[in-house]
Amino acid sequence: MERRLHSDGEAEEWARLMREAIGGDDDAYRRFLESLAPVLRSAARRKCARIGLDGGEAEDVVQETLLAIHLKRHTWDPERPIAPWIMAIARNKLIDARRRRGNGVNLPIDDMAEILPAPSDGNSMDRSDLDRMLEQLGPRQRDLVRSLSMEGRSIKETADRLAMSEGAVRVALHRAIKALASLYRGDGQ
Repeated sequence: MERRLHSDGEAEEWARLMREAIGGDDDAYRRFLESLAPVLRSAARRKCARIGLDGGEAEDVVQETLLAIHLKRHTWDPERPIAPWIMAIARNKLIDARRRRGNGVNLPIDDMAEILPAPSDGNSMDRSDLDRMLEQLGPRQRDLVRSLSMEGRSIKETADRLAMSEGAVRVALHRAIKALASLYRGDGQ
């Protein structure tokens, strides 16, 4: 993502830990990921902000990068530096995120908290339409929307109840809202 996100010492430590992980040391692999994640997160936030992607998309880039590293760890040549290999994967995931985003409009999730809990006017037709649309969401998205917008729970309460981080709840809610908007427009039918 960027040329120098890490020190040479960090890169050497990542390489050492990855060699041990490839050799079967699960603890070394955990330490590798724990050391790498904050560096990726910082880089992803900066790069996403620079190209117009929001914080939730930055976290997606980080998670997709970590998953790709996990799935492709056998392709890293232990005789070569690890940092360029990691940064190439991260850069590709950032490009993928930008392509997925396209030229669509991005709404900050924090603004949605004030928009979603609209007062009910007792119109049962609106409620049945909403229920029908919610049923088309996955169980976790449906639970999030109901918890946050219909039951009025906070993001923290919802995160605690679902054993998720607050960031993951925001990202999942953002995706659920996008899915509902698509259903409402008729794109998802």
